[in-house]
Amino acid sequence: MEPDTPLAATPSRRIALLIDADNVSHAKIGAILAELSKYGTANIRRAYGNWAATTLKGWTGKLHDFAIRPIQQFSYSTGKNATDIALVIDAMELLYTQDLDAFAIASSDADFTPLIMQLKANGHEVYGFGERKTPTPFVNACTTFLFLDGLEDSTPPAEAEVEAPAAAQPKPRGRRKTAPANGPATAAAPAAPPEAPTTPVAKSLAQDSKLITTLRGAVEAAARDDGWAHMAAAGSAVKRQAPIDPRNYGVKNFPRLFEATGLFDIMKGDNGQAYVADKRNTDRAARPGG
Repeated sequence: MEPDTPLAATPSRRIALLIDADNVSHAKIGAILAELSKYGTANIRRAYGNWAATTLKGWTGKLHDFAIRPIQQFSYSTGKNATDIALVIDAMELLYTQDLDAFAIASSDADFTPLIMQLKANGHEVYGFGERKTPTPFVNACTTFLFLDGLEDSTPPAEAEVEAPAAAQPKPRGRRKTAPANGPATAAAPAAPPEAPTTPVAKSLAQDSKLITTLRGAVEAAARDDGWAHMAAAGSAVKRQAPIDPRNYGVKNFPRLFEATGLFDIMKGDNGQAYVADKRNTDRAARPGG
């Protein structure tokens, strides 16, 4: 089942993300964390599998990028999935030793259904992630379940859109240079700050697919009914997904980081506070609160 809105989405909610790496593509981890940011913070992130197997080679870089702890589990006998057992044991240990609000199970294996039912019986929400082939009992047992198959088509368009702003950067830079030349010397000060995001730094930001996925996921998670997200809420949602510090990208804060990519609209509301919206969202209101 897939609810229309997140359940009790607060940053303080602690979530344990347990990944069955044998049954989940490494390309989906960004989407999983973006979705979880709507419900809380994935403080515990573990991926289970036999990391000596060549089939899991694609996971290597993702483990480092998203601060996921790899749990090694050898296959002790043919036909038995030791990875599933290791994940279940860890889940039960976390249930009784950690102060968690929810669990997230990433797998398409119906064998985890009893585990999910037990976690829910102990008062924990369980968010499931898997492919369309995931058996119905597993899907229905979860508090909410997200099919990952449909997210494959969303990645290429995002990357294509990323390249356009980078190519268009020279034009705004030209306009900023002429303004100080034609105006008084004092007018140069306000024009200087926006130039930093439009340098080659902006191009690298827009081409950073992981960063863009995280920023877009944060805006979606924090967006109100009018399609605009309060800047502070969007920034908090970013940090719930990944340890991103805007200063590491050559800008001072999250408003500048969103602006630097060229993929978001930023506008002040009637209350004077900043709001951000994804430019791809054509259904949003013309102005925050509008």
